[in-house]
Amino acid sequence: MALPAPTAFAEDDAFAITGKGDIELKAPGTQLTAADLQVLVLIDGFSTVAQIAMRVPNLSRDEVNLALRKLVGGKLIVSTVEPDSDGMGSGFSTISVPAGFFSSLSADANSEAEGGTSILKKKGYFVRIAKRLDKREIKEGWVPTILVVDDDTDLQKLIRTYFLMEGFKVRAAHKRDEIMIALRMQPVPDLILLDVQLPDANGFDVLAKMRQHPVLKNMPVVMLTAEATRESVLRGLQFGADGYITKPFEPDVLVTAVKAVLGILPPPPEKKK
Repeated sequence: MALPAPTAFAEDDAFAITGKGDIELKAPGTQLTAADLQVLVLIDGFSTVAQIAMRVPNLSRDEVNLALRKLVGGKLIVSTVEPDSDGMGSGFSTISVPAGFFSSLSADANSEAEGGTSILKKKGYFVRIAKRLDKREIKEGWVPTILVVDDDTDLQKLIRTYFLMEGFKVRAAHKRDEIMIALRMQPVPDLILLDVQLPDANGFDVLAKMRQHPVLKNMPVVMLTAEATRESVLRGLQFGADGYITKPFEPDVLVTAVKAVLGILPPPPEKKK
């Protein structure tokens, strides 16, 4: 028998992120689901239920409602009130999203008035999201292989150096044909670090096509990009990214994120009772 849907929040119920929630977006190794992460990204700012639902058309209202309840229960977000009209009341910014936002992936000045609030365009949005996989059983002799897709050859070399020191095999590609060649080589990459702006391709499009491919659809992908806006992070998560790290980044954070996604991090320490 199907379980009844949880009681829904009202359209104008509003939420804000807590310090714990902010840490969740900055510390790689989260165990939140993709739906939870999409909602949390939107609440990093100020959001009502209606605004969140407009921004995540890939999620049903029940899924949004469930994510909100999980985030509230985990103390990652708190219920709050809409800020005063002069913006001095709560210190939060409201988010308004025009219809068809994700189909056009753009917003013009006219849409800013839609809903009576301004679109949040927070530049320099900083996240280090990586979905933590349960610890995997490592077969003897297995050496994890990653594919670095980035048009910055100096950055490719830097990433290669750090991962070689960690015992990884590293391949690199910077345009479409090189990506295809690298994916056909054996062993198949265990994970792809994928930039967005490539010479002859867009990383989001590459990710979307991978998620539609019968062989590549489950390959872990971590976006590593200077596309540091909330809209870009949402797009990556909705297209199926397993992680999203904005540039500039600390190499040890990147290594930790990759290990988390591959399930080769030691489990987090147990909390003392």
